[in-house]
Amino acid sequence: MTADSEFVFELRVCQRIEREWPPGSPADSVVVARQLGTRHRRWDTVVVECDPGGLAARARFGQRALDSDLLHVVRHAPAEWAWYRDALPDPGYPWRYVREAIHRAADRGVVEARTDGNRLHVRRRWPYPEWVDRIVAVENKPDLDASAARDLAPQLSRDVALALADEVWVATVPTERRIEPVLFEDLPVEAGVLVVGEALEPVWHPRTLPVEDPGTRIVENPSPGGADRSAARFEYADPEWKATKRLEIAERAYERGWRSFAGTMRPDCRHFELRTDGRDILPWCRAKDRNQSARECAGSCPAFEPEPPAWRTRGWPIEGGPGKAIERLLERRRARRRPGPPD
Repeated sequence: MTADSEFVFELRVCQRIEREWPPGSPADSVVVARQLGTRHRRWDTVVVECDPGGLAARARFGQRALDSDLLHVVRHAPAEWAWYRDALPDPGYPWRYVREAIHRAADRGVVEARTDGNRLHVRRRWPYPEWVDRIVAVENKPDLDASAARDLAPQLSRDVALALADEVWVATVPTERRIEPVLFEDLPVEAGVLVVGEALEPVWHPRTLPVEDPGTRIVENPSPGGADRSAARFEYADPEWKATKRLEIAERAYERGWRSFAGTMRPDCRHFELRTDGRDILPWCRAKDRNQSARECAGSCPAFEPEPPAWRTRGWPIEGGPGKAIERLLERRRARRRPGPPD
């Protein structure tokens, strides 16, 4: 495998995991997404291991993510009509926002709502399923040199302390050495190491983190080396917050997947195309004659040339032009990873 940028390597990792997870086994009921997390931490790759029946039941609620307010409604909506303040637990914030969420949920068809006098009543359409089994976080570092490892170690330490994901991995490329150099880096022992070559090879297995226990969010940590003698600052994350945040992450992963990269690039450029590399499908720039990064593939790129209008009006190859055809192709492939709702 040729040397990849971190962006291209990230796309490879997502595709390999989508086909093979856990490593060495055909993937079954996993949702893979990229660049997701919380306000304080974003992971390169997120793997949601799902209950197959629960994943199918989740499809009833549509392809769009349910945010925290909508989750509060659909998870607690009663089987029979009830006044919303009797039916739903106290949200901890003004009830007017709950009313707004109920109306949004009803507009999306995931609950039913009606008014009785001046009272808003709500009823569920289906029970919200327990579809998430585990969440796995992966940091992608194709070139994990010593400086990159020093930058990565504090991030992984924070992940381990918070225990928001069930497992934390570092993915890197194989070398010719008998023992992978990454194993000599000062990374937390709780983090696994995954070598991504022709297959996924775990060279250090991670520990399962206590996601159901309170976590520790490290707010500030003294820099290593002894010069910084300031005290560490941290705060606790209670299990209820963690459970809610994990479900929000899973919901965003369900909507976005990893193929959403086309939404931040310029597939409408005449030089943009998708090429296969083995079983991987990666963006390619004909002007640069290489895989482009997400950052450089923008309207500000010196080689950017919009598709000629004739491409979009003469129906070649599909109505809308090649760029729209690429977006539809990626969407169809994303949809294949989501089972249809049960009958």
